[in-house]
Amino acid sequence: MTRIDFHSNVPDKLAYACRLARKARAANFRIVILTKDRTDLAALDQALWTFSELDFLPHVPVDDPQASVTPIILTDNDHDELPHHEILINLSAGTPAHFARFERMFEIIGADDIDKNAGRERYRFYQQRGYPLTHFVAEKA
Repeated sequence: MTRIDFHSNVPDKLAYACRLARKARAANFRIVILTKDRTDLAALDQALWTFSELDFLPHVPVDDPQASVTPIILTDNDHDELPHHEILINLSAGTPAHFARFERMFEIIGADDIDKNAGRERYRFYQQRGYPLTHFVAEKA
C-alpha cells in the first residue's frame, strides 16, 4: 500500500520539490513529479537545473526518449504512461489517478487557503481508504 506523506504550509512548492527530489536521489530512488500545468512544469524544469550549484538532478519530461533511464520524470498529465513507480511528488491540486501504483507519495501543500483546502480534501480521501498517512508542517524560512 502506498505510503503518503503530506508536507503543508510550504511557501515555495517548486523549491521544496527540488530539495525533496535531491534527498530522494541521494537515497537512490526514482521519482515522478506531477505539476498542475505546463507553466509549472517549465518552471520546475528550470528550478531543477538552477536551485543548487553543487547538485545535478538528471530529469526529463515523461515523453522524452530517455525517460525510461532517467531517475526524475516530470509530467503535468495525470494519465501519462510512466517508466517507474517508486516515488511520486504531487504538486497538482488533485488526487493523482494512479497514485496507488507508487511505493510512496509526497503531497506538497502550499500556504494559501485554496491549496490548504484542496490538501485537506485529499487527506480525507486517502484517510477514508486506509492509506498510511504522515503530516509534516514546513518551517518558515
